[in-house]
Formats: sequence, structure tokens, C-alpha cells
Amino acid sequence: QVQVMESGGDSVQAGGSLRLSCTASGLNFEKYAMGWFRQVPGKQREGVACTGWNVEDIYYLESVKDRFTISRDKANNMLYLQMNNLKPDDTAMYYCAADGPYSGGAYFCHLGQTGNNYWGQGTQVTVSS
Repeated sequence: QVQVMESGGDSVQAGGSLRLSCTASGLNFEKYAMGWFRQVPGKQREGVACTGWNVEDIYYLESVKDRFTISRDKANNMLYLQMNNLKPDDTAMYYCAADGPYSGGAYFCHLGQTGNNYWGQGTQVTVSS
């Protein structure tokens, strides 16, 4: 059984930082694209940062480039999202997801699903001005 679980959401002031963590079990982590998505009530979900099964294939949403960094620890089946210089517009529920096998990062972030697809329950990030 595949399980994806994220943590690390919190309430911070604008300009602050947070690090989200995600653990994935029950799948071949090395062969799956992993990504972070976010959604605000009433708006479409958007792909924030994704890494393809080939970790050199990394995609970032334009509005988070140079502020967010996605990374994965293959040895421990962990995915991270370091978020710096947070802005109120970053407020959302953040979801970790896995897609594959052999999915690309950009396709995953744009489409949300290209293969077998697994999602966490979400972790809330709130940024106040």
C-alpha cells in the first residue's frame, strides 16, 4: 500500500522561511517523479515544484523560482521543499504527490498526473503580511 505524508506547514510572517517534508512508502521511490502542489479554496491546484524520476529534471512555478528549493533524499524516501522569503500569496494547502513510474518533473507539475498517482493529505502554510 502506497502512503504519502507531508508535514512542516505553519503560520509565518512575510519574509520568513519554512521547510516542508514528505515521506513516501510502498513505491519504488527512485523511479517516481515527486512534487509539491498547492491549492487555495476556490482556485485551481497548481504545481509548485516537481522533480522527475531523473532528479536533474526539476520544474518550478515561475512565482516561486529563486525562493523555493525542492530536494529529495533517495536513501530515505524523503522529499523536501525549502521555502524562503515567503509572501502572503504563498498561503495555501500544500500537497506532496508521487507519479510514475518514469514521469518527468515538468509534465507532472503541469498535468498533476501522468501515471500511477499518489497524494498526501496536505499541510497548511499561512503567510501573514
